[in-house]
Parts: sequence; C-alpha cells; structure tokens
Amino acid sequence: MDRRATIKDVAEAAGVGIATVSRVLSGGSASPQTRERVLAAAAQLDYRPSAAGRNLRQRRTGGLGLLVPDLTDTLFGRLAEGVLAYARSAGEPVVLGSTGDDPEQESEMIGMLLEQSVDRVIAVPSGDAETWQPAVRAGMTVVFADRLPVESSDPADEGPDRDLMLLDGLPPAPPARPLDVPAVLADDRSGIRTAVRYLRGLGHRRIAYLGGPGHDRRVAAFREAMGAPVDEELIVFATGTRDSAYAAASGLFQSRPDLSAVVAGGNVLGEAAVLAARELDLRVPRDVSLVMYDDVPWAELCSPPLTVIAQPGREIGYRAAELVLRAGARRPRAVMLPTELIVRGSCGPHR
Repeated sequence: MDRRATIKDVAEAAGVGIATVSRVLSGGSASPQTRERVLAAAAQLDYRPSAAGRNLRQRRTGGLGLLVPDLTDTLFGRLAEGVLAYARSAGEPVVLGSTGDDPEQESEMIGMLLEQSVDRVIAVPSGDAETWQPAVRAGMTVVFADRLPVESSDPADEGPDRDLMLLDGLPPAPPARPLDVPAVLADDRSGIRTAVRYLRGLGHRRIAYLGGPGHDRRVAAFREAMGAPVDEELIVFATGTRDSAYAAASGLFQSRPDLSAVVAGGNVLGEAAVLAARELDLRVPRDVSLVMYDDVPWAELCSPPLTVIAQPGREIGYRAAELVLRAGARRPRAVMLPTELIVRGSCGPHR
C-alpha cells in the first residue's frame, strides 16, 4: 500500500527544512521562490495535512507533549519528573521527545505532535519564535520551560532566498511577531548577579562566562552585573554537546591565563570546566574559582565541592504542566521561580 506523504517528504522534495514547509503551509513568511517550490512539492506528493492537526481548535484529544534538548542532562531529567508527576495526578499521558538542541529536529517533532493530535506541549525550546508559529496557529497550547525561544534574526531562514528577494527589489520578510506563550523560568538575572557580586567580593575582576544554547537571559545578566566595559573575550559559547563544552572551556583557559574566575552557565558546562582545569593543571580555587549554574548531585562530590546557583528544576516542570493543563483557565504570562547561591569550596580569594 502507498503510504501517505508526510511533511518531511515535502521538505525533502522542495529542498528546504521542515520548519519552512510548516511556515508556508500555515501562511507564514517565505520568499516567493521558496513558497512556489513548497506548494509545487506538496501538490506533486498529494500532501494532505493531518485532519487531527487541522482540527485541534475544535476538539480536545488528551495527552501532552514534552520536548527537551537532552534527556541525559540532570536539569532536564528533573524537569521531566515534575511534568510527569503533575500529569499523573491529572490522568494525562505524556509523549516525551529529545530535540538534541536542533531547531530542525524540534520543528519535525512539532509536526509529528500535530499529526498525532497532541494539542498541549511543554518545551525547552531550541528554535526561534518562527519555529513555533505553526503550532500556535494550529491551536496547540504551548508552555515554555527553563528558557524562551531565541529571537529570529532572519524569518525567511534561507540566506539564498533572502538574497534573491533583495535582488528582485522585494523587501525582506518582516520579523516574526512575539509569541503570546506562557513560560515558567528560573530567575536567571538574580542568580547570575548574586554569583558575580560574590566573586567580586572575593577580589575577582577578570571573571569569564561559559555559555551554551538558550543562555540569552543569563549572558545578558552577566554583562549587566559586570558593568561596562565588558571584556568580550571572557564570554565564550559552546553548542549543546559535551565535546563542544570541553573545547570551549579548554580554549578559554588557554587563551586567557589571566582570568581568575569562571561562571559556567549550566551543569554540562560546569563539568567541562572542571575537566579542562584538571587537564591543564589548574587548581580550583587556588588558580581559578568556579561557580556553576544548576545544582547536581556530583557537584558536592567534586574536590573541592562546587559553588552553584541552584534552580528548582522539578518545580519548573511541575508548574509548566499545571499551566498547560489548565484548560480554559486564565493563565499568567510568566512564572518566575527563585534561584539560590549555594557556597561550597570552589571559590576563593583572588591572589
């Protein structure tokens, strides 16, 4: 039997990403050339969007989706525990997916959830607001957890098509409208500010920030706490993988031997900083002080134990599930949960 064409088939036939197909078919922004390719591929494949996905506004199917970047990350594991605990008490099944912090993979999973009639989703987003527009337009109830979608720098999301539009004298697509989507977040600004103030109190001035995907709010808080002028060489980013985190930490230590303290923006980055310091024979805290965002069990087992900015991962998940399952209820725009600086042995006075 011939199988029904999927949104992935259309994307491959048109030579574009799944996010672009979703955007075109839901009436979103795209160049004329891209729109023509997508519509032609959809017609050729006789693609028909799932009736269940089209009818999300009309009917409630039950269940909710949970999308996280990495199931092996301790924070996201705790967040998932919170979601599952509330969903269990509400009698709701949960469809769990890992996006690998890849916006294209995230977009594909959103499409799959729509086709499976999963009409409520909690996500630690990897893509930008435009990635989530098709889901919101289809009537999916979305709550973001831990972080917000990155700002879209180019809604058309295809450089060549954007260039063609400019050559044809056409204006580029307008920026995506902000999503009116609730979120449950930790108070990053307060946590980072408290950590920087603590390190400054110990005499540190050359403090570095080691960041990763979704750290826009944290790095903004770090810049604010450090004050102008900010030494940009001391702000380094990695992708979501452990190898990238280790490379970023090692490169930072080797390129800036004058730094005296590091704020690692997450537990994977903190782990990388500990390993890189050990490999380079840097003593913590004698040679470099270290603060890690997020408390995990191994942080206390390090030698010395790590000073951390603790955030309530399980409560973030629980509150997000509570929000997404409040059908028809008035929901707050955002829930901000407190963080706490837990001082241990990984920070010392600047020498």
